[in-house]
Amino acid sequence: MKIISLLTDFGLQDPYVGILKGVIWGIAPQVQFIDLSHEIPPQDVAAARFALMTAYPYLPPGSIHLAVVDPGVGTRRRAVAIQTQTGYLVGPDNGLFSGILEQSPPLAAVELTRSQYWRTPSPSRTFHGRDIFAPVAAHLANGIPLAELGDPLDVAELVRWSWPPPQLEDNGCRGVIQAIDHFGNGITNLPGQWVEGRRWRAWIKGVAIRSATTFAEGSEGELLALVGSAGWVEIVQNQGNASRTLDFKVGEEVRLGWLG
Repeated sequence: MKIISLLTDFGLQDPYVGILKGVIWGIAPQVQFIDLSHEIPPQDVAAARFALMTAYPYLPPGSIHLAVVDPGVGTRRRAVAIQTQTGYLVGPDNGLFSGILEQSPPLAAVELTRSQYWRTPSPSRTFHGRDIFAPVAAHLANGIPLAELGDPLDVAELVRWSWPPPQLEDNGCRGVIQAIDHFGNGITNLPGQWVEGRRWRAWIKGVAIRSATTFAEGSEGELLALVGSAGWVEIVQNQGNASRTLDFKVGEEVRLGWLG
């Protein structure tokens, strides 16, 4: 049995997700799917990068990860398939795989140039997910070697995208909000290890926020800073939406200060 994970910004109102699955099952009917999300904000490569990076360690080894958040569809951006130590990545080379590649260096990559492995040699200029990426993922599930799918690509040439790295300072550290989840929690790029064993406080948009270890340590509506399940420092609100309350956006600076 092969597993293909799906991550898109297609939403569920339109038939696009079902079309992807139909194309894949037409080639590889044995495949089972894991739907990571189809509610990535439209064209938001940064959100897709974070979601895929966060989910990747928990998916079964050998999985094929099909990700289609592709504002450059139909342009000269490359369509790629990448082999990692634990599986394959298929999608546009626009940086959405860069979070995974920071954790798991790529072993090999190809540009998807072999049209015999596409749905059609004349793909739609607006739906490469259907006509190129889904068929390629299905052929990988059927055991077609990566090298057969396209021309070799130097893995150093893969598009990398990330926020400026967090900075440790004498009395604290600085980073940014790298993602905002469904609950309005602001997930920073500050590693949770940096605050282990410390007393600390966070500042965002001039607001000081005390640290905690659980949501329930705060009163209803209280803003808190804690280490979330993905291992990053987060700005949260107990039974509320921190991003709405503070009106912060992805990329907003966050500062942590050590207390004593």
